[in-house]
Amino acid sequence: MKTKVPPLSRRGFFISASTAVAATQFASRGQAVTPEPDPRDLIDVTLHINGQRHRLSLDARTTLLDALRDHVGLTGSKKGCDHGQCGACTVHADGKRILSCLTLAQVAQGKDVTTIEGLAQNGTLHPVQQAFVDHDGFQCGYCTPGQIMSAVACIKEGHANSPEQIREYMSGNICRCAAYTNIVQAVEHAKKEMGV
Repeated sequence: MKTKVPPLSRRGFFISASTAVAATQFASRGQAVTPEPDPRDLIDVTLHINGQRHRLSLDARTTLLDALRDHVGLTGSKKGCDHGQCGACTVHADGKRILSCLTLAQVAQGKDVTTIEGLAQNGTLHPVQQAFVDHDGFQCGYCTPGQIMSAVACIKEGHANSPEQIREYMSGNICRCAAYTNIVQAVEHAKKEMGV
């Protein structure tokens, strides 16, 4: 006698499919191993970061962000989108803001790189850092290092002359908590403190 198989419902199909996908993901997590780079593929890179010299041996594909976080131990610059769309990784290279997730570490050789850790001097916060505190320019704080680095550059570039201009030139920095009003106020206040 043949057993009749009931037709697969739409709900049953999606349950089966999602279970299969989840099982595949869990299985691959246990087996996936990132191979160590071959020492022959490493390049020597010297980076000047926050006034200090760092000599590193890196895979040629290492981004400046990964070099800062994983090799130098400066974790202030955040990895948000890793596609240059959120601004959380903003740092300065020779005084100009760059997205460190899109910049290869070897490209930063010979440039003076400043990260959020290098802004405060002798235990005194940079005026932009202090303004973010005073104006409550952050909530979760994840985007704050990139916002501050971008704000410093925005002021120095002369693009902080009005709230509209600040919003325009800071538009590459996303705050998912939507603290934009306070950020603009902080930038306006910091501009006065910096005398720019």
